[in-house]
Amino acid sequence: MLFDARARARFAKNRSAVAGAAIVGALLAFSVVGPWVARHDPFESDFAHGVGPNGMPVGPGGGFPLGADRIFRDVFARLAVGGRLSLLIAVSATLLASAIGAAVGIVAGYTEGRRVARVVSVDGVLMRFVDVMLAFPFLLLVMAIGAALEHTSAITIFTTLGVTGWLGIARVLRAKTMQVRALDYVLASRALGQSAGRILLRHVLPNVAGPLVVSATVLVAQMIVADSVLSYLGVGIAPPTPTWGRMLFEGQDYLAAAPWLVAAPAVTILLAVWGFNMLGEGLRDALDPGDA
Repeated sequence: MLFDARARARFAKNRSAVAGAAIVGALLAFSVVGPWVARHDPFESDFAHGVGPNGMPVGPGGGFPLGADRIFRDVFARLAVGGRLSLLIAVSATLLASAIGAAVGIVAGYTEGRRVARVVSVDGVLMRFVDVMLAFPFLLLVMAIGAALEHTSAITIFTTLGVTGWLGIARVLRAKTMQVRALDYVLASRALGQSAGRILLRHVLPNVAGPLVVSATVLVAQMIVADSVLSYLGVGIAPPTPTWGRMLFEGQDYLAAAPWLVAAPAVTILLAVWGFNMLGEGLRDALDPGDA
């Protein structure tokens, strides 16, 4: 069982893992509940209460918990709505990347050393493709694809991130699959004539699920950064829909006069990345203590 009692006990004793889980849970709760409890519409300017005495946006206070932005919209409400979109894109992209990476990694690891028509191996072809793709920096590749798209939506962004972010997972699961393939009960199943598909589903996949969950959790943090970079550079979701990266871009010109416009999205992105990384490391230590 993936999360047995011992794994849960190890996770509970890991303070950084628990802290990561708490941060992730708080961000999820904020993104879900925040828009409902916000006192202002995230898309409407409040010229009656959002304008300060000097004509600048009002700072954090009772009416605007995190202040107002450059056109007097509620930063709290926009940050929560942006969190829904940013986290949805990151998690969806991670699920897509995990599915592709798991399929490629497991197939490559299970067929390692076997040649097709005595010329090439499936593992060799797949891993050479992975090596070529890894030669391109992930963020640079994502930015190039994002800039090439004429119209970007949540679907195009998470698809772009998903089809470019699976390479690391494929390498991890290939190595793990090669270890599982050499286990006695897998060799016995092959000797008994069980099909490759049955062996992969019943024996290999359950044994590589732990590394897959850990890699996917850490990958969410990378997807949040990638989505924020795309939005910051103007190739993400178009305004007025808020995203954390776009809010960071819009607030940079007001850093001296209204620092909360940069601080709010920057701290939120930092907490999200920090939380998912600590959660992933905690899951790794809990599920595979021998590698800790």
